[in-house]
Amino acid sequence: MDPKATLDLALEHGLLKEEYDRINSILGRVPTFTELGIFSVMWSEHCSYKNSIAQLKTLPRKGPHLLVEAGEENAGLVDIGDGLAVAFKIESHNHPSAVEPYQGAATGVGGILRDIFSMGARPIAVLNSLRFGELTDQKVRHLFRRVVKGIADYGNSFGVPTVAGEVYFDDSYRDNPLLNAMAVGIVEHRKVAKAIAKGQGNIVMIVGSKTGRDGIHGATFASEEISEQSEAKKSSVQVGDPFAGKILLESTLEAIESGYIIGVQDMGAAGITCSTSEMSARGKSGMTIDLERIPLREKEMTPYEILLSESQERMLFIVKKGHEQEVANIFNKWDIESEMIGIVEDKPDITIRLNHEVVANLPADPLVLGGGAPVYIRKVRVPAYLEKCRKYDSSSLPILKDLNKTLIELLKRPSISSKRWVYEQYDSMVRTNSVRLSDSDAAVIRLKGTNKALALKTDCNARFVYLNPRRGTQIAVAEAARNVACVGAKPIAITNCLNFGNPYDPEIYWQFVEAIAGMKEACLAFSTPVTGGNVSFYNEGPRGAIMPTPVIGMLGLLDDVDKAVNTQFKAPGDIIIELGINQGEIGGSEYLAMRQNETLGDAPSIDLEYESRLHKICQNFAIQELVMSMHDVSDGGMGVSLVESLSGLRDLGCQVEINSLSKIRPDFLLFGESQSRVIVSCKPEKLTSILMEAKRFSIDAKQIGIVTKERQLKIDKIIDLSVEEVLDAYYKSIEIRMPIEEK
Repeated sequence: MDPKATLDLALEHGLLKEEYDRINSILGRVPTFTELGIFSVMWSEHCSYKNSIAQLKTLPRKGPHLLVEAGEENAGLVDIGDGLAVAFKIESHNHPSAVEPYQGAATGVGGILRDIFSMGARPIAVLNSLRFGELTDQKVRHLFRRVVKGIADYGNSFGVPTVAGEVYFDDSYRDNPLLNAMAVGIVEHRKVAKAIAKGQGNIVMIVGSKTGRDGIHGATFASEEISEQSEAKKSSVQVGDPFAGKILLESTLEAIESGYIIGVQDMGAAGITCSTSEMSARGKSGMTIDLERIPLREKEMTPYEILLSESQERMLFIVKKGHEQEVANIFNKWDIESEMIGIVEDKPDITIRLNHEVVANLPADPLVLGGGAPVYIRKVRVPAYLEKCRKYDSSSLPILKDLNKTLIELLKRPSISSKRWVYEQYDSMVRTNSVRLSDSDAAVIRLKGTNKALALKTDCNARFVYLNPRRGTQIAVAEAARNVACVGAKPIAITNCLNFGNPYDPEIYWQFVEAIAGMKEACLAFSTPVTGGNVSFYNEGPRGAIMPTPVIGMLGLLDDVDKAVNTQFKAPGDIIIELGINQGEIGGSEYLAMRQNETLGDAPSIDLEYESRLHKICQNFAIQELVMSMHDVSDGGMGVSLVESLSGLRDLGCQVEINSLSKIRPDFLLFGESQSRVIVSCKPEKLTSILMEAKRFSIDAKQIGIVTKERQLKIDKIIDLSVEEVLDAYYKSIEIRMPIEEK
């Protein structure tokens, strides 16, 4: 016997009193236990975006390349010409990864891949953005190891290359790591599938793995803070099967190709509940679903459990009536289970039956985002910590005598050092489209059959956002676009994953509101509309919230893949040029965090119009083949960027002068993270053309050095180190901290 729905039971399900009252009003009666469960997951923060949607709607969501507006489909869809479109999206799987890191990460990758191929797009690349606590902590090392393995095992087995990403370490992520997974796919315009249900009598078909009890209330688990009790919620974490996912991909694309599919949607958060209600709402239709027809892998599952299960590798299809057998035959050929579980109705209600008995009867629209789900705008308050941070006087920082030692120490910091330990676990070359990866500011993926390529990047400096959410988020968008421009591509659109603490905390909500404002301003400046994304609130542990982390996934388009540029210096005698102005700003920098063990100061200044011109000139340099390398100056400042430009296999060094006539302290010039700067190298005969182009775009440019045969890094009279020494520090830091076996 199901318990009777009451206010207390609603509160246990994470609903508010006013939400429970609203449910009673919508239904005109008290909900059943099953209906209460449905509302609880669909009105959870994870599914309804009830505390963020009002802000998200202020973002620029239209553009010349966009084929659908943000939120219309499972992922963004961007026209790239020649009848092709890119489907791409980023989502979080933070809470699952905190309590069961391997499966949390694996199913995060699997879920975002299904969002892509449910639109008819073949996935061609996966990226990720990861955040962990300090690697001195054994638990953090365990989380780090298992998350990376989960990403690797799913992507490698599925057969999609993991081509780019970022990994940062800060104590604020100790209890609540972040796993943001991004997937990218290609689809012909005529083959795009929609997540919609319409047409009286059309067939509702479930396809893929059997339904079990794993992942029940995963959506509500993702809508609460991590606590000491979270470990007991491992049952809320789904279990992935990448081989089943691969077969599901191939069979789904073939079914869409058949022409008999009206709509298709992945069963992710909230499982069958979410896919039925969202597809119905989009088509202004309803469904009748018979639960006894759903293939189960566990006995005596209740309607509540079946509807809320988040078992992986499942899809919901709407099939044209009369063609259900042809579609079933496709799945039978692939040895994929499919079952007709209901029909589409003209009435806008979802009726759930078990053995002909109605267990739930709900209108679809009030369940979903953009329908009747609650929308809130929370109170805001400027955080108290900002006053202390902004008062910090950088001139009070003692000047170190040995900057050689300082650079080595900076290169050894896990957030700065090479992430080779991570990316060598990923198959980055499967499908043979990968052109530029670890030697480039953004991944470059060739589009077979054309000369075009995509440039892909995830980016966010959370320290800058913590110190100044609006400007820090502008910088996140700017740096993602700059990285794409540094390979020669044009930034054309973004997706985002917004990771914050509890939105009911006015200080956290202020961070969120300011971050959205900064994103809007930057996207308008760069003409990179927002195609969609994900909001992840409640990223908090017993010791407090994470740093606000609005991760940007940037899509760029390169018309000629043969002109892609990488970061590495090429030959002795090449000229080194700095674009932009080194203002020596150290607020929020890795250097200051290393010296003070705190995040202090203010985020660096940024001129969005100047930044936009910088992107354009970098694209022009690539198109005109004026440069041998391009690399943006970011984490660790000029010193680290020069090391990274030397990180190839060639026997090269460089001699650089950055302190000429400057009144700024040498350590600030060397390690400051002032924005809108790029290091380029060129043949001597190209120098005049580069400087003339810089003048035309009103971009500051000056020759600062030369590439040398001597394997020595020389900067002014303050840095003189062998390249072997700096690369040894850069490459081995994480490997040393991550022993092969650890009990």
